[in-house]
Amino acid sequence: MASTKVIRQDLLKMKQEGKKITALTGYDYSFARIIDQAGIDLILVGDSLGMVILGYENTLAVTMDEMVHHVKAVKRGVKRAMVVGDMPFMSYQISTEEAIKNAGRMVQEGGAEAVKIEGGLHMANTVKALVDIGIPVMGHIGLTPQSYHQLGGFRVQGRSEETQHRLKESAKIIEDSGAFAIVLEAIPMELAHEITDQCSIPTIGCGAGPDCDGQIVVTHDILGLSGPTKPKFVKIYDDFGSRLSECLQRYKSEVESRVYPDKSFSYKMEPKKIQKVNLEILSR
Repeated sequence: MASTKVIRQDLLKMKQEGKKITALTGYDYSFARIIDQAGIDLILVGDSLGMVILGYENTLAVTMDEMVHHVKAVKRGVKRAMVVGDMPFMSYQISTEEAIKNAGRMVQEGGAEAVKIEGGLHMANTVKALVDIGIPVMGHIGLTPQSYHQLGGFRVQGRSEETQHRLKESAKIIEDSGAFAIVLEAIPMELAHEITDQCSIPTIGCGAGPDCDGQIVVTHDILGLSGPTKPKFVKIYDDFGSRLSECLQRYKSEVESRVYPDKSFSYKMEPKKIQKVNLEILSR
């Protein structure tokens, strides 16, 4: 595993050489440090933290302040992976000026090395404006969670000829606007294959089949920490949720039964200090 910092040119080279890009979400220092040490290429501080970490119903309530806070925490735990900050709802849709200001905060305050923006054709000018001032942008099309209400929930996109054409067109214009990569979320694998072939920039699949240049999932999902409900495309690699629950139940039981802490987990006074205390007591 290379120890040098991953930059956007490395991701492009991986696509050109046919090497798969690995990406995961990260929301705090501890997880980011472990993800980075595992050799993952890219860590997305996703606005999914609203649901995964903050307990919101969806991603729409996440604020810029919350995103910057979590990007800063992730950045402190990372040495190698590229750190991408997700632009939350209404932080870039109002105007190009607002997008520049908020993306600037993500980079300057949070330490992100790039930002991610949801949307296709209508986001082209915003992507170009950010790239023009030196902020790398990752695009995101298909199922875009910030359009939750417009899409009618978390639904697979690109099943009709019309939406397939629109998604292919969106990918092309986002690439032409200067994005260094693009997330394809919840679209049929055949369509993802076509988009990946047409794009010269890397595609990162999230429920888009095996032919994308890379893959990203929510870390808590693949570790069994997100509860019983999970998307079809998520594979659980270890049920840490159940294991963690068992550990905490053991802790509770041992504390209540006075098994923990015993003497081996307790501090003792040094003999000289004990003697000194005794002498002080006797001299009173």
